[in-house]
Amino acid sequence: MKKGRLEAFSDGVIAIIITIMVLELHVPHGHQIGDLVPLLPVFFSYVLSFVYVGIYWNNHHHMIYAAKTINGSVLWANLHLLFWLSLIPFATAWMGENHFTQWPVILYGGVLIMCGVSYVILCRLLIREAGKDSELAIALGKDWKGKLSTIVYAVAIVLAFINSWIAFGLYVLVAMMWFIPDKRIERKISVQGE
Repeated sequence: MKKGRLEAFSDGVIAIIITIMVLELHVPHGHQIGDLVPLLPVFFSYVLSFVYVGIYWNNHHHMIYAAKTINGSVLWANLHLLFWLSLIPFATAWMGENHFTQWPVILYGGVLIMCGVSYVILCRLLIREAGKDSELAIALGKDWKGKLSTIVYAVAIVLAFINSWIAFGLYVLVAMMWFIPDKRIERKISVQGE
């Protein structure tokens, strides 16, 4: 199966996710700079989530680019990833509106874990379709960053029971870890193309 429709659909869903998130940033009623202060928690949660969605979009783009073909399992795995990504706006809004209190921060971490797990499932199915000796399989390798991210999310959720700001800080740390795009696929494809 060709991958063009999967790419286009995924790009559209991710664009809608970002649009929904930005709609949660309501204009204050006042005209003073201080009127923006109550919006800061919502803004900070939006920025973090925008970065996360951007990271997923970037890595998804590279991974699908490297894939030669897809199958029905890949389509369902991609929908699974998009489902969890589509919950980011809700978790983001709840966390920001409630000033990073315990349960919203825990839910946010749960959504991040499920995004990570669903991304790994998609990776594995694409590798199975392409073959274990494919460019994609070689480029992704052991994916230590993906595994470490899931562990940090789980630790953050546990720590949120003690202090939700520590958990939020760990979410920021993982985003920083992924902020520089994953070059493994780009490097492998450019080497193979020479």
